[in-house]
Amino acid sequence: MLKYLVVLVVGLIGGFAGAYLFEMNDDTGLSILSTAEQDALNLPFAEGVQIGNVIFLSGQIGAKPGTMELVPGGIQGETRQTLENIRDILVRHGSSMDRVIKCSVFMKDMADWPAMNEVYVEMFAGHRPARSAFGASGLALGGHVEIECLALAGN
Repeated sequence: MLKYLVVLVVGLIGGFAGAYLFEMNDDTGLSILSTAEQDALNLPFAEGVQIGNVIFLSGQIGAKPGTMELVPGGIQGETRQTLENIRDILVRHGSSMDRVIKCSVFMKDMADWPAMNEVYVEMFAGHRPARSAFGASGLALGGHVEIECLALAGN
């Protein structure tokens, strides 16, 4: 029986590293979160993974659900769609935006910070999860933003 799972987190910028320890009880385990729609895209990752009551979402981009096509509207349109995708995944797997505890935001251009932040604040409606933001030299599908989250399961 697996008693402990150690997840190593390595920063893309700054060279930091940290380990998070999750105790695995007999009645908890690792669950892969996915849907038929996600699986049909034939991507090499799941929507997320749940360990106990913590959901680790894969990074989401501003693609229309079930497609590999970015929405129009640049950083703001993509940020809105990205966060809507995150919200929909969380709801589908029994959580919600106000259960998000940490987000990592990756942006093609850090100059887009103010425009991204306008949509981010609106979409979280007063909830303020911990957050990190990074500039990235390239994102999937040539997107402007990618966001990954950790959330607590349940409502």
